[in-house]
Amino acid sequence: MAEKSPTIARIWRGRVAAARADEYARYLYEAGIRPLEEKALGVEQLREDRATESEFITISYWENIEAMSRFAGKDPRKIHHLPRDPEFLIELPETVQILAITFRYGRAIGAAG
Repeated sequence: MAEKSPTIARIWRGRVAAARADEYARYLYEAGIRPLEEKALGVEQLREDRATESEFITISYWENIEAMSRFAGKDPRKIHHLPRDPEFLIELPETVQILAITFRYGRAIGAAG
């Protein structure tokens, strides 16, 4: 069977106080990223540390909207906050961004490890 290729990226962003960034990174991985590893074609967690806060970006890659909806629900743009997000996040995001992948190069997308 041919390997599935992602055509859609789902992007979530959240900001955390700098003092709790390492703690949130561990929580986000366990509660948010690990479930995506089992369902998405690929997932990346990005982090930018600033003086007073850290921004986290999670990008998950999907075969199509239908596959994403099987994981995220009927409306894949709807946020499903993790149970402890209100404790960590400076503000709760209201939406995610869903983008069509129009070009890709390299081995990072869909690579394990």
